[in-house]
Amino acid sequence: MKFLPHILFFLAANLLPCSALASDYARREDVRDFIADISRRHDFDATELLILFHKVRPLPAVLKAIQPSRDPGIRSWQAYRGRFVEPRRIAAGIKFWGQHQDALLRAETLYGVPPEIIVAIIGVETIYGRHMGRFETFSALSNLAFDYPPRAELFRRELEALLLLAREEGHSPLAYHGSYAGALGMPQFLPSSQRRFAVDFDRDGAVDLRGSSADAIGSVGRFLSEHGWQRGGPILTPAAVRSERATELLAEGITPRRLPREMSDYGVEVEGAPEAPAALIDYVTPQAETEYRLGYQNFFVITRYNRSSFYATVVADLAAALRQVMSSEQRVAANTVPR
Repeated sequence: MKFLPHILFFLAANLLPCSALASDYARREDVRDFIADISRRHDFDATELLILFHKVRPLPAVLKAIQPSRDPGIRSWQAYRGRFVEPRRIAAGIKFWGQHQDALLRAETLYGVPPEIIVAIIGVETIYGRHMGRFETFSALSNLAFDYPPRAELFRRELEALLLLAREEGHSPLAYHGSYAGALGMPQFLPSSQRRFAVDFDRDGAVDLRGSSADAIGSVGRFLSEHGWQRGGPILTPAAVRSERATELLAEGITPRRLPREMSDYGVEVEGAPEAPAALIDYVTPQAETEYRLGYQNFFVITRYNRSSFYATVVADLAAALRQVMSSEQRVAANTVPR
């Protein structure tokens, strides 16, 4: 086993034209070690994997996109929120909700997640399938797994998950396309999440997060449910901060730990807040007053989808806007008397 990568490379070098060996990932020792490891653990054909890695394309755009900004500055909550809670996305969300009410109702019944939350997540992620990404996923993950050291371990796990997913679904690993970071389909699941949480919600015998809205809806519902979503539980509630002691609560992070009544000792005022464990969340906007809210268990669950307080809050705010519009339209329809 010690010499397996070198043997495989020799075999592949004799199977492929010399032009294919000019510059490719399969010539790299770290890639050959990766092939040997997953072949041993998952019974892959190592030679076939080596040939796949010969086809990996260098993607400078992927490595550029994953880099943190050299001049990040101060994040603006108001600017971030304005990108997502806006008329075009709300209108698209209402249309999507209307088209898929049955699937959304079934997901709510099964997983306890309200329709507006599922619709909001798919809206934030891809505007209901309009922007799912065009990067070839195997190449994108290979670039990140072997040429982006800060997160190489994560992306090697996702590359391994993609190979397992492709085998399970009977597809070529080269058939998948998505974001620069390897996220797939309408809900932008990483391969490991697709393997673990995706469901065949339209019952056609296959999971298709790219082409089946029902599968995307059910999969988002299942993801949130399995991360601890509380049926009917609160998400966020406004808060006011009157003391610098509140920084102690902010330092505790976003995991819900304290009851609202406990926070009054830290100068946090919350009127009518649900008395359940929560965390204090701050929203900074340059040249504007900082906004504060309490985030409950369901807020924390949304951050498991994307580990950002801004992200989870914009999902909740978009969901609230969608629910308001949908309720208004339903009231109008109910009060309309045919002539």
